[in-house]
Amino acid sequence: MRYGTALREAVATPRTTPLIGIYDMYSASIAAQHYNGFFVSGFGFAASHYGLPDIGYISWPDMVAFASRLRMAFPHHHMLVDIDDGYVDPEVACHVVRQLESIGASGVILEDQKRPRRCGHADGKLILPLEEYLEKLDLVLRSREDLLVVARTDATEEAEIERRAEALARTDADVILVDGVRSVEWIRRIRAVVGDKPLLFNQIAGGKSPRLSLSELSELGVDVAIYSTPCLFAAHGAIDGALIDLKMSDGRLPDSRETGAIGVKGSTELLEKNISRHHLGRQPDPESVPVPVSV
Repeated sequence: MRYGTALREAVATPRTTPLIGIYDMYSASIAAQHYNGFFVSGFGFAASHYGLPDIGYISWPDMVAFASRLRMAFPHHHMLVDIDDGYVDPEVACHVVRQLESIGASGVILEDQKRPRRCGHADGKLILPLEEYLEKLDLVLRSREDLLVVARTDATEEAEIERRAEALARTDADVILVDGVRSVEWIRRIRAVVGDKPLLFNQIAGGKSPRLSLSELSELGVDVAIYSTPCLFAAHGAIDGALIDLKMSDGRLPDSRETGAIGVKGSTELLEKNISRHHLGRQPDPESVPVPVSV
């Protein structure tokens, strides 16, 4: 299965391709009902698997294991994986890329931050010297076979943003991401700098970038939009609200038959779709789900 090719074909379409940030198997199960592409967000993964902020705690074997479970449950969805800085060492980055491609990831994002790293929309980011990052990126590109690679810069100074975006566009990376873009004007400037190279835009609630629709992003020439945290933040609010209600009702659960809320039946029906034997012979909807091309 050539998952990288399938994602490249989606990126090449005239409309902006959305990839939804998921943080665990349950959030992926819900997202799969609405979108045909996942983004395995570092922010969401650190929060859900470790209960920690996105500052470099993620262990690559944990990320590979999670991606493997995702692919088993969702054999027809795009899956772009955030590998941060490649877990510091270039050789580790290459090893992780090979591991992820072998289990069916569609693509990865490799950033130019150095430790201590931060969420791309946080203050205080530090970046590697450009040549050092380009060497790491080149090794990763030469390690992959079909995997789509997004080259990401976390530069914040205007001149450095343009310098790095231009340099990344000259590489064999498939897509370019400048994270934490602060305005529509800067999206236009980056689009002009990278030329014909596909461009990715990262939207995160409460982040530094403007809130834009897919139609607006398409008009700006953005090819891919990742939504890092809508599932995570929605769950935060919903869980908080449900527990406040439980306190207010003296511990009496609401009647899901009356409220229409999810109960055992609805949850089980959702999860049963992920059982691998149910995928045998099932043809994905060509209007909503990518069909990876066989080798």
